[in-house]
Amino acid sequence: MTSSTFSGLPDLPGLPGLYTRNIYCIGRNFEAHAKELNNPVPDRPVLFIKPLSSLSFDGIILLPSFIREPHYETELVVAIGTKGKNIQSGDALNHVAGYGLGIDVTARDIQHELKKASHPWFLAKGMDTFTQVSSFIPAGSVEDPQKLTFTMSLNGEKRQTGDTSLMVFPVAEQIAFLSRYVTLQPGDLLFTGTPKGVGLLRDGDLIRAELMSGEVTFNVRVKGII
Repeated sequence: MTSSTFSGLPDLPGLPGLYTRNIYCIGRNFEAHAKELNNPVPDRPVLFIKPLSSLSFDGIILLPSFIREPHYETELVVAIGTKGKNIQSGDALNHVAGYGLGIDVTARDIQHELKKASHPWFLAKGMDTFTQVSSFIPAGSVEDPQKLTFTMSLNGEKRQTGDTSLMVFPVAEQIAFLSRYVTLQPGDLLFTGTPKGVGLLRDGDLIRAELMSGEVTFNVRVKGII
């Protein structure tokens, strides 16, 4: 994997010349997932960001020992290819460079504490290695991002199945909504929401995720740290 001489950051795997600038995430974008955590289904996208320091392409999640409930959340990840502001939904997919998979690791116990205090989720979502990203396939290989499926298995047992047709807010709407508030940049990543089936991670666990029946495969190991 090469590095961009401009940024010093690694190129996005499968999309040479693009490096990550920002990481945007959509929460509660599958109705069944919102309900499994006793959250309301939103009437507008729930947005949060994750820091670049949490990004990892190496497939290793490091879990600090003070976290009691580390959870996996498997998601379709969109890589933005061209700059855009106030993008219209009908043009949004033309700004996409590629599609991949991500594991949004969440310290659920910390998130619950933050939500009770009406504080942002940053500390629960932004730790080192908590943003795992796979390789990408070019956008031209995907006819319709709302007709994709992905799966996630933990230690050989299937835990999550994502059907993008069930998203509350389709990919194009997410891009259009986000671009009203920020100028999207080439290399920006958009985590598009997780389906139901989130659960605990433990030291030694092995995650395997697949997109489009194996066109993208993603293996991630979990290691506990002090």
